[in-house]
Amino acid sequence: MPTIEVKNLSNEAVGELELKDEIFDAPFNEALIYDAVKNYLTNQRQGTVKTKTRGNVSGSGKKLWKQKGTGRARIASLRSPLWKGGGNVHGPLPRDWTTELPRKMKRGALKSALSERLREGNLVVVEGFHLETHKTKAFTGVAEAMGWNTKTLIVETNPTQNLVLSSRNIQGFKVAADVNVNIYDVLYHEKIVFTREAINLLQERLSS
Repeated sequence: MPTIEVKNLSNEAVGELELKDEIFDAPFNEALIYDAVKNYLTNQRQGTVKTKTRGNVSGSGKKLWKQKGTGRARIASLRSPLWKGGGNVHGPLPRDWTTELPRKMKRGALKSALSERLREGNLVVVEGFHLETHKTKAFTGVAEAMGWNTKTLIVETNPTQNLVLSSRNIQGFKVAADVNVNIYDVLYHEKIVFTREAINLLQERLSS
């Protein structure tokens, strides 16, 4: 059973926490992680793009001149795709991009990614994340003391307003609730920071 140090915001060890093997000692499964990330990104697509076909653009449907005898190219309607302002052919239309991935596969990919972050030494557990002010300076002081100088994901059970406001202007940092941890964020951010309460609740959720 893997263990990890629990630190305070001064980067001092204040205890240890035992982690579950099934979640933080899972083998690295690149194919499963790929499928989970692809599913996540596909489901972020809105699918609201739309082009107008010849039936949607304005303009008369009347034949502008007779078919033969004028010396000009034959024409049926101003709304033809051949004319400026005419309809679009085979353009994108609104659609639902949502794809389904079995829950077991999603959880398996998340466990694999979290286990790899732990093996890399890029998973951190802090006792709590309580800031007295919402000023950015308060958060940067903590980040410097902890040595967080890369893209960092902070996972808290109920993120406080001070934490959210003080970190939102710093590029590379993101705050998320434990129930919103997803495979893309775990891979995108190089360092993952959990509070003790958040990592315990995440373990319960992924074990159930």
